[in-house]
Amino acid sequence: MEEQIEENEWRLYEAYNELHALAQELHTPFDAPAVLVVGHQTDGKSALVEALMGFQFNHVGGGTKTRRPITLHMKYGPHCESPSCYLLSDEDPSLSHQMSLPQIQGYIEAENARLERDSSCQFSAKEIIIKVEYKYCPNLTIIDTPGLIAPAPGRKNRALQAQARAVESLVRAKMQHKEFIILCLEDCSDWINATTRRVVMQIDPELSRTVVVSTKLDTRIPQFARPSDVEVFLSPPATALDGCILGDSPFFTSVPSGRVGSGTHCLYSSNDDFKQAVSFREIEDVASLEEKLGRPLSKQERSRIGVSKLRLFLEEILQKRYISNVPLIIPLLEKEYRSVTRKLSDVNQELSTLDEAKLKEKGRAFHDMFLTKLSLLLKGTVVAPPDKFGETLPDERINGGAFVGADGVQFPHKLIPNAGMRLYGGAQYHRAMAEFRFVVGGIKCPPISREEIVNACGVEDIHDGTNYSRTACVIAVAKAHDTFEPFLHQLGSRLLHILKRLLPISFYLLQKDCEYLSGHQVFLRRVASAFDNFAESTEKSCREKCMEDLVSTTRYVSWSLHNKSRAGLRQFLDSFGGTEHSNVCNDPTATVLSQINVQEKEDTKSQQDVKLSHVASGIDSSTSTQTAETKLADLLDSTLWNRRLAPSSERIVYGLVQQIFHGIREYFLVSTELKFNCFLLMPIVDKLPARLREDLESAFEDDLENVFDITNLQLSLGQQKRDVEIEMKRIKRLKDKFRLIHEQLILRQAV
Repeated sequence: MEEQIEENEWRLYEAYNELHALAQELHTPFDAPAVLVVGHQTDGKSALVEALMGFQFNHVGGGTKTRRPITLHMKYGPHCESPSCYLLSDEDPSLSHQMSLPQIQGYIEAENARLERDSSCQFSAKEIIIKVEYKYCPNLTIIDTPGLIAPAPGRKNRALQAQARAVESLVRAKMQHKEFIILCLEDCSDWINATTRRVVMQIDPELSRTVVVSTKLDTRIPQFARPSDVEVFLSPPATALDGCILGDSPFFTSVPSGRVGSGTHCLYSSNDDFKQAVSFREIEDVASLEEKLGRPLSKQERSRIGVSKLRLFLEEILQKRYISNVPLIIPLLEKEYRSVTRKLSDVNQELSTLDEAKLKEKGRAFHDMFLTKLSLLLKGTVVAPPDKFGETLPDERINGGAFVGADGVQFPHKLIPNAGMRLYGGAQYHRAMAEFRFVVGGIKCPPISREEIVNACGVEDIHDGTNYSRTACVIAVAKAHDTFEPFLHQLGSRLLHILKRLLPISFYLLQKDCEYLSGHQVFLRRVASAFDNFAESTEKSCREKCMEDLVSTTRYVSWSLHNKSRAGLRQFLDSFGGTEHSNVCNDPTATVLSQINVQEKEDTKSQQDVKLSHVASGIDSSTSTQTAETKLADLLDSTLWNRRLAPSSERIVYGLVQQIFHGIREYFLVSTELKFNCFLLMPIVDKLPARLREDLESAFEDDLENVFDITNLQLSLGQQKRDVEIEMKRIKRLKDKFRLIHEQLILRQAV
């Protein structure tokens, strides 16, 4: 009867070991119960694992030794006088290679050295899985994790700080598995110092599945001066240990130093000697504690001292979990089996459609669905998650380019509506265009120097006088062209970035709706390339059209177009004349401007009234006419014949330049937005479908084999089918094992 029970237990452990390996390989949601060892560097993790197993195998010592988690499937084998070890293959965990302990240790040390040399990834979450059968082994699955690191602050310790973050992230991910019992190692004399518990309690706040172990007890005992200190250490108050730890009280262990081997540096000649030393150390710890306390340890206290007591506790609790979890594992395996069956059916279906007619049909259907998703993104949707695909305005500026003027200053993004929102598709396009209007619409005419005005005057081909209207035009169109051309290229780059982002989002929507052509990567790359080429060529064509407009607007000044606000110019001249009234005598230009304004107002009178006024005035009228002629001559002398730039002339040129620049800016803003909407956005809607269909049909006729990569696809699907069939057989075999174990457990309970 005992032999039957023992055989059933072996089957149970073997099934769980296989389940754990399957879960690691397939990343399935079920996990077998296991003990996860967590601790800081030099806490003695690897040494404790070796003591629990009864033999040495690992790479131990100071510093970071363990760089990959090591999973040990230990099984009690009464007939195995020496450890029988099998290393599971990294490529195919269903295969295992029998290795000696030195070979296992060499493999672990080589892996640690490889990862240490790899600066990009010095730690790996992929487990080294070892199956061990030994007469001194408990029936346990133990996972030894890399030691946590507590680096010093400061910039010079950045490399170590990065390693610490990587290790903690790896360990935290392992602790997330609810079926794992966490073995939390603390190397301290005062339970208030929760170095490892600080990390563990982030995942298991109540410590309900955590066993706390104080290591290196033999070095701790001499530190206690009074019996009361030992009492507090062995039975810490509730305030010192938060939560309700597994086992109600910490365990205390000591592992003797020294390695097994024949070298001069080795202390033990065999694993039996090492195991005996562990037992002696346990006896000595109990004696030392009793001596410090001045009394014998109670039964409860003795049950927490030593590696053997910890091993017995872990084995019992793990066995209970194994048995209680059997009914829960079977439905999960059933679900996984159905999932793999569907996967195999999909692969067979894919293989059956690898003929020309069906591939063309699939390609055309994908073309239509892709365009539907594209249109949906432009019109607006919330199906794609913004946190994954959306961009805030600062992100958009980084990835697509910012609107930057000649001064190199960016407009504050907070002043743009919806700047902080993560947008995509049509909403992002609209925000970019709104920013363009906001930035360009607020641009002022750049400063004009006196040297620029004088240089712009030049020499006419028929006389050497000055023409300030021409001067203003020359300056205005040069300033406008240099100011607005960069914004045209920046707008094209930004909108092209937004449109290109539609491709991966559309593919995501197709995958979400199960309309994606998985496995046809060559075809998908062709579609993506055609879309990108169309977007780039369309943006370039649109930008060239806008550039033609800008060139024409800054090449020839048409006053009906460029001088949008005559009233504004007149108001400027009126105010100018008023401010210059005190300098009338000294500045003939200002005087004539004032008289011209007066004369323009008098033009509203009839010619007959003017004549009567002149007759009535007599000599006064004659004098006034003579004065006006004199002032006009002075005006010509100061503007046409004289190159000395008067303040009044400078202000007239500046006013004209401002007016022309403003007209060019308004026209550029309106025409650019209209053209990008008509010749970039609209072609995505009405011209892209035909262009994509034309590209696909041409590819179907000329090179269908390479478009779908049929030969490689057949090989890939064939390999995928074989892998899925193997996976399905493994799951079925494991499912049958657990079902049989479940039936035997029910029979045992009935007896």
